Order: sequence, then C-alpha cells, then structure tokens
Amino acid sequence: MGVTYSGMLAATRSTGDPKYATYATTRIHFLAGLYPYYKILWDRGFQDGNPYQHVFQPEALDDCGSLCAALIKASRSVDNASLRPMIDGYADFILNHQYRLADGILARNRPNHNTVWLDDMYMGIPALAQMGALTGDAKYFDEATKQVRLFAGRMFVPEKGLFRHGWVEGMTDHPAFYWGRANGWAILAMSELLDVLPAAHPDRDSVLALYRAHIKGLLQYQAGNGFWHQLLDRNDSYEETSATAIFTYCLAHGVNQGWLDAGAYGPPAILGWNAVSTKINAAGEVAGTCVGTGMGFDPAFYYYRPVSPLAAHAYGPALLAGAETYALLKNFQVVINEASVMVYPRGVDWRPPQSK
Repeated sequence: MGVTYSGMLAATRSTGDPKYATYATTRIHFLAGLYPYYKILWDRGFQDGNPYQHVFQPEALDDCGSLCAALIKASRSVDNASLRPMIDGYADFILNHQYRLADGILARNRPNHNTVWLDDMYMGIPALAQMGALTGDAKYFDEATKQVRLFAGRMFVPEKGLFRHGWVEGMTDHPAFYWGRANGWAILAMSELLDVLPAAHPDRDSVLALYRAHIKGLLQYQAGNGFWHQLLDRNDSYEETSATAIFTYCLAHGVNQGWLDAGAYGPPAILGWNAVSTKINAAGEVAGTCVGTGMGFDPAFYYYRPVSPLAAHAYGPALLAGAETYALLKNFQVVINEASVMVYPRGVDWRPPQSK
C-alpha cells in the first residue's frame, strides 16, 4: 500500500486532480489517528494480536519501508506532527534494528541464513532517502548510498546490465535469476534516492551512473509489444505487468528529470505505457501481475508463480507509470516521424526542412 499511496500522490502532481492525493492522505490520516489509542494498549501489555503490532514492533522491512517513504511524502502536504510517531519509529527500525550482514547490507534469514533479497533495496533505501530530506540529517543519505553500493557489489551483473534476485552468504555460486519485479524495485529505489539526494553529495554521481547502466540493461529485454518478462532474460516466461509498469515509470521519470536523453529513452517509455494500459480494465483492475514472491533457486519457481488482479503489487506501479507518462506528454512533443515514435523538447521544430 505504500507504493499505492505514492502512486496516488504522483497522480495528483501530474494531473492536478486532488482526488488521488485525497485517497492517500485520508487513509494515512486514519492510520495516524489510531496511533495514540493503540499506543496506550501496547504500553499496557496488549501486544499479541494488537492490530498495530507491526507499527510499534516491525519484524521486517516489509512491515515498514515502503509505507514509511509514503508517509514522509504525504507529510509535506498534511499535518506533519500527527505522522511523525509512525515515521520516526519506522525509520529507527530501518536504520538501527533491521538485520544486516557484517558489512552492513540489509539482509534476511529466509529462505536461508544470511540471505540478501534485491527487493530490500526498495524496502529500505527510499525511506532512508526521504528521512534525509525530511530531517536534513546527512546520515540517512550516507546510509542510503552505502546500501546502493553494497547491493550493487553483490547483485548487479554488469555484462547483463541486470540485478540477480538473491544472494546467499553460504553459497559459493549464487542464484542468478533476473526476476522482473525485483529489478523494478532496484531501479525504483535508485530513482527515489536521486529525487532527494543533494547535488553535492559525494555518492550522487555513482548512484546516477548505476541507475543509467541498469536502465540500459533493462532496455535490452523490452519486447516489441512493450512488455518485460517475468524472468527478464527468458522470453518464454510470461509477460509481467508490475515490472513493466515500474520500468515505464523509471524511464519516463528519468526523462522528465533530465537524467536520461529524451530522444533515446522517451519512446520506450511510451511503448511501456501502451503495454501497461492494455492490462487495465474499465473497473480499474490490473491484470497480469505476479503475486507475492520469495526467492527461488530454479527457473520453474518463477515461471509458475500465479498472476492475479488481486495482487496489490500492480496498483502502485500502474499509477506511477500513468502519472509519469502523463507528465512526459506535457513536458515533451511526442510525434510520429518517419513512421517511428519520437520525443522532442517543447518548442523545437522537429520537421525536416523539406516538409516545412
């Protein structure tokens, strides 16, 4: 839901329609409004079965990372004070209590002891980055960029331009499955970090370079119909919507922010949105999204994960992709030139001399 709230906030920024942000802030205020009452119960010992248990005592990044980032984004337009207890508690868990390996990388003890999941780039880094922006404390930016460096060292495969999904400390050879949505979480984490990382931060250039290298790698695997596959480098695996939406967002956002060349990266972003839009029906349901997925050690695990319109992972990415494509269409000229989709800056006369 943290990704969905972020997508709703982005939709209002792009379209100017307040209903999307209202959806997010109404629910966020509801959660924040309950906090003091459940805190009383928590302090009195009503802990097991307390609906707020994972707010007061997160057990994993899944419990808090994405929601923490969304709460901070929302706090810029709503009552900051009412959200700070949740924000501060989540940030404290991420920074000081989440399990790590010896060098400090965010880690889990499932499915194997001392396992690194690529998913945790997104579950940890954007919240840290947003805390840096909220507080002005450089320690959050330093930790976020450190995590990018540590994940890249274990997980990024330069010759493919992709991240492996998992890494297990006790293995000599590590699984090398390039799962679509996990690569989405990685590129989205870097995108969100770049949004708020100060221009003068010493690690900004290295984060931007990795972001661009990953984008180039991803584009090698976009299909002609705009989709990416469940396993990115295996086109006999199924086309997967949530990964396609995240990649579309990051392409469009990179163009809009000036991190990527509009002419080279705008057209695949448009193609990606055209693909995602075919999976959204009139009721707003999003089809073709892989359900929640752990880490696998053989390709069949990924090939046969079910898809469902009830997979909540679809909705935030679809909102983000739509909002950022909408902004791209406002910021640039998207035209058909020589039968090809091309993207040009506003105000530039793109027509060849003979047609003017």
